Amino acid sequence: MNHSRLRWALLLVAAVTLLAACASTPPVAADQPTITPNPAPATPPPATAPPAAPPETQQQVEVTFYAAADNDPPGTSDIAYPNTRHSAAGGSGTYQDPLTLASDPREIRPGVLAYYPALQKYFVMEDDCAPCIDQWNATRTPHVDLWIPAPPDSAVQTCEATLTPDDRGVLEVNPPPGLPIDPRPLYDSAGHCWPKT
Repeated sequence: MNHSRLRWALLLVAAVTLLAACASTPPVAADQPTITPNPAPATPPPATAPPAAPPETQQQVEVTFYAAADNDPPGTSDIAYPNTRHSAAGGSGTYQDPLTLASDPREIRPGVLAYYPALQKYFVMEDDCAPCIDQWNATRTPHVDLWIPAPPDSAVQTCEATLTPDDRGVLEVNPPPGLPIDPRPLYDSAGHCWPKT
């Protein structure tokens, strides 16, 4: 009986050993290439949403006006920050074609849109304004100088003074499209100043 148990035990060990040998991967000879399974394709990263537009803000600012006659250099439409929108001061006041705005670039970054509700026109920061920079340096007073498209005519300066408010005005920075637009120019070829243009 002991021999019979021993025989069964040996048969069982032999069977387990045989099964284990069949299940294992045979060794690969040194001269044979190793085949590795292709890894599962990586999942693409999740799509990210485009960056959000900067929030619209309303600021109380000192508002003045300038034109070619009192630009720097005088008689030109040169701007400090030429860009794909304008190579010189200009614009019509729409969202697609805003008028030039000058300020301190630390107050409003070049390329930033603004909307002046008093005139119902869009503007874009693309020029420096020496008095604006001085005020920002001294007292952090926000000041914008808005462009009047006009020939280098000294009569335009009367229009600039007429349009300049006595108190600070509201300026919307990063405005949405679709705000009301007044199509009248700020100064026309007959020498009329807005709103009589």
